[in-house]
Amino acid sequence: MTDRPAHDAARFPVFPFWRLDGFHKRRVIPELLDALPPDDPAAMRAREEMLLVNAVMGNHRWLARMMRLHARPDWRVIELGAGDGALSLSLLQAGLCQPENLHGADLAPRPAAWPALSAWTQGDLLAQPLPEGEVLLANLFLHHFEDDRLRELGARLPASARLILAAEPERRRRHALLGRLLCGIAELHPVQHYDMQVSIRAGFRGDELPRALGLGAEWQVRTWGTLFGSYRMIAWR
Repeated sequence: MTDRPAHDAARFPVFPFWRLDGFHKRRVIPELLDALPPDDPAAMRAREEMLLVNAVMGNHRWLARMMRLHARPDWRVIELGAGDGALSLSLLQAGLCQPENLHGADLAPRPAAWPALSAWTQGDLLAQPLPEGEVLLANLFLHHFEDDRLRELGARLPASARLILAAEPERRRRHALLGRLLCGIAELHPVQHYDMQVSIRAGFRGDELPRALGLGAEWQVRTWGTLFGSYRMIAWR
C-alpha cells in the first residue's frame, strides 16, 4: 500500500466513534474520500485499503457466487459506482461476464485498467438514463444516497434488468465497533477510519433498501445481514 505521510492524519477530522447512537435510522453524510481528487495520496491509499475491507466483508466473493448461480455469461452487466473497477475486473477474470457486455458507471474517470471493449459512463447516475443490461451490481455504493434519491434510481431501472445484486454496509452498532477495531489493528488511513463509521450509519437493515428503491411486486427480493457487516440484497424478475 501507499506509504502514509507522517503529517497526513492532521488533514482529516476524527469521527466521534465513541458515540454509539445513530443506528435506529439511516444517516447519510458526505464521506471524505468523495471529496478528494482521484490522485490525492490519501484517496489512493483509501481505495487500496478498500480491497482489504471488501475481503473482510466477503463482498466480492459473494457477488461472484451470485453471478455464477443466477446470471448467464452473455448477459449485459452494469456496475453502479464501479470506482477503480476492481470488482468488474475480477468478474471478467473469472469468466462471469464478457468485456463487450460490461458497462461501468461512476463519477470518477475511466480506470486505466478498464478493458477497451467495455463501456464506461462518467457522471451523475441520476442525471442520465441508466445503461441497458440484465444485471445491475452495486458494491458499497447505494448507501451514499438518501432514500428519496434511491427512489429516483429505482424509477430509472432499465426495462431489461433481470437481476439486482447489492452488497452494502449493515447498520448495526456491533459493526461500528468491529470496524473501529479493524482500522486500528490494520493501521488503516484516517480517511478509512472516518468513512467506515459514516458508511455504517448510512447502511441498511431488513427490507429498507428494496423499499427505498421502490421495487414493485414483479420483483422477488431477499435481504440479510452477515457476521462481518455486509447487508446483502438479491432481487430478480
